[in-house]
Amino acid sequence: MVDNHYALAEQPVETLDVSARATFITRTYSHLFGALLGFVAIQCALFMTGAGETLALKMLALPWIAILGAFVVIGWLASTVAHSARSLASQYAALVGFVIAEALIFVPLLYLAFHYAPGAVSSAAIVSLGGFAALTMIAFMTRKDFTAWGSILRWIGLCAVGAIVAGAVFGFELGTWFSVGMVAFAGAAILYDTSKVLHHYPEDRYVGASLELFASTALLFWYVLRIFMSRD
Repeated sequence: MVDNHYALAEQPVETLDVSARATFITRTYSHLFGALLGFVAIQCALFMTGAGETLALKMLALPWIAILGAFVVIGWLASTVAHSARSLASQYAALVGFVIAEALIFVPLLYLAFHYAPGAVSSAAIVSLGGFAALTMIAFMTRKDFTAWGSILRWIGLCAVGAIVAGAVFGFELGTWFSVGMVAFAGAAILYDTSKVLHHYPEDRYVGASLELFASTALLFWYVLRIFMSRD
């Protein structure tokens, strides 16, 4: 027999009343805001104490494919736990773990940006947040369901990972146009994730929803920053 509490919790949020939908959306975006603040706080702590530079130099000495592999595994585990765990504590642990993993993976890129492209980090942050806000408005105003893009985005994502791995193994640069393409991919992912928030997530998965939005926003920031760095 199915527990009525969980049966109700698994209902898509768009089938709920207006108050429940509003509560879910508010919780999702407040957790996203908290994740972004946590990311910034970790970076500030690392670089203000000098630990960021030490960590960046150590990570830059490692094969990039090893870092990418660890990041993909951590991201997959965090996303799985956040979406499947019924324990709220487990979902929060997944979100916190993913934010920490993202913060660490960004350290080498931010270190290079701070030293060789002054102003690139702040410019990229402004563009990324502006882009996220614009895409969120499009999804909310049109109410269009972009989740049909899911299979296409997964295929493009696998191809992108393959290209990154090939570049790491064979030692070739993917270039600015690859970054431009990944910015477009991240934008499509934000539309997809926002549609899931509006239409498909059950109301007890606001932590998982915020994790997915954070991941897409971080991806957007990563490649916008790479574009700004390529200009210097």
